[in-house]
Amino acid sequence: MSVTEYQFVDGTRLVSVVEALIFASPDPISREHLAGIINENEPELDLGEETLGELVDHLNHRYEENGLSFRIEMVGGGYTFVTQPRYHPWLSIYQHENAYRKLSRSAIETLAIVAYRQPITKPEVDQIRGVDSGYILRQLLEKMLIKVSGRADSPGKPLLYKTTEHFLKHFGLNSVEDLPRPREIDEILKDDDMADHRRLLMERQLELDEEEASRAVEDFLEKRTEPDEPSQPNQLAGFETDGEEADEKKRTAEPDDTDEQGEVPDKRSASDQAGDSEWANERDEDAERSGDGSP
Repeated sequence: MSVTEYQFVDGTRLVSVVEALIFASPDPISREHLAGIINENEPELDLGEETLGELVDHLNHRYEENGLSFRIEMVGGGYTFVTQPRYHPWLSIYQHENAYRKLSRSAIETLAIVAYRQPITKPEVDQIRGVDSGYILRQLLEKMLIKVSGRADSPGKPLLYKTTEHFLKHFGLNSVEDLPRPREIDEILKDDDMADHRRLLMERQLELDEEEASRAVEDFLEKRTEPDEPSQPNQLAGFETDGEEADEKKRTAEPDDTDEQGEVPDKRSASDQAGDSEWANERDEDAERSGDGSP
């Protein structure tokens, strides 16, 4: 009986189990891991890596016969599902829409330098790019696209950077050896299909630039339409007000010196007032005697 027709006691086919394990794995699953899972639960089977390759080929042949849009490929050292190459044009627009949201142009440039020159130090990356790359390298480390692989023997013992398995998975590569060579890149760029690809990328970049400029204008207009802060009160006016309030308090504190008839009362002592009365009487008597002619 062929291995592709092997069935377990419950009637489950071996090829279907392999397919389910590859489909359910969030990351590419290696042949060793697949064989270990199956052999642990079915010791008499003794499934090897070559047999797994035969099962995967059988599945891909079945997908092709039925015109399905996907197949199983070896990516990053393990099996995973990928779309068929003939469906890539239909997915290109969707991929372009998300390309610039994930990695900036500077990040892609730095990542390409690390990928082709790995292991490489930060000073070497800076020298190639002509600018400081510390911030971009930290971003790539956070995205787990590169990792620290040790230290160089040069003065200062700078850190060495290299790509990760996540990098291979992100770009659909099985190993860094699958990276296109410079000559191949030139041929790809000269291809007519690549011209449409570049056009889509440029159009998407222009759209993103226009959106960013529009947001900047909106923010500027919002700041211009915000109400100004209330102006500070006039300091001189404050001093005048304080002076008026002080005069008013002073007038209020002083007693009213007029009586009910509007005359100012005499505030002198009783003895002083009596002395003035006697002097007034004597003055009147002198005036009367002078008028009568008596000495």
